[in-house]
Amino acid sequence: MASGLQPGDESPLEPGDQPLAKQFEEDYEVINPRLRSLIEWAVVVAGALAVALIIKSFLLQAYFIPSPSMETTLVKDDRVLVNKLSTTANRGDVMVFKREVENPDDPEDLIKRVIGLAGETVEARDGNMYIDGKLLLEPYLDEGIASFGPVWTEGCANEKGDGNACTVGSNQLFMMGDNRGNSRDSRFFGPIDREQLVGRAFLKVWPLGDIEAL
Repeated sequence: MASGLQPGDESPLEPGDQPLAKQFEEDYEVINPRLRSLIEWAVVVAGALAVALIIKSFLLQAYFIPSPSMETTLVKDDRVLVNKLSTTANRGDVMVFKREVENPDDPEDLIKRVIGLAGETVEARDGNMYIDGKLLLEPYLDEGIASFGPVWTEGCANEKGDGNACTVGSNQLFMMGDNRGNSRDSRFFGPIDREQLVGRAFLKVWPLGDIEAL
C-alpha cells in the first residue's frame, strides 16, 4: 500500500508547531498596543482619504465664490456644493464650468446661470433678456437689476450684422451672472460648450447661518 499524504490529507504538525492562523493571531497580540492602534488609525485615515478623493473627483465638490458676479444669489466667499453627475443643464440652473484663461491670475472655474440653450437667439433689450424675441422672466434677480448688451461675440453662431443678438450654437449654452453690471460672462467670451461643464451648484453650505438650496 502507498504511503504518504493522500489528496485531502493535512500536513502533520511537528511537535511545537501550530496552525498558521493561530500563529498569526498570537503574533498580532504581542504587537505593542500603541503601535497596533497607530496602524489601525492609519488604515482608517487612508481609507477615508481614498473615499474623499473619489467623491471629489466624480460626485461632489465644494466651490467658493471668488467674485460678486452672482450677487445677491451668491456673494463673494460663499461656499456651494456642486453635483458633478448633473451636467444636463436647463435654463435657470447655476452651473460651474471651466474656461481657458490667458491671465494665470484669472480663475479657470466660473459659476454662472444658464440663460440661453442651443439654437436659441439671446438678446438684451430695454434692461431685460429676450429669448427668440420673447421676454425672459427672471425671478432670481434683485429688483432693479438691468440686463445690458451687446450680447454678440465672435463665438455666436450668427453674423454680427444681425444686431444686438447672439444665436447659441449646437451643444452650447449662453451663461450670465445674476449681477448683470459686474459679471464677465457669455456677453464677453461667448457661449460655452457643454463639455466645459463641471456640474450643477445645488446647495449653498457657507455661511452656516445661510444654508439654502439653489
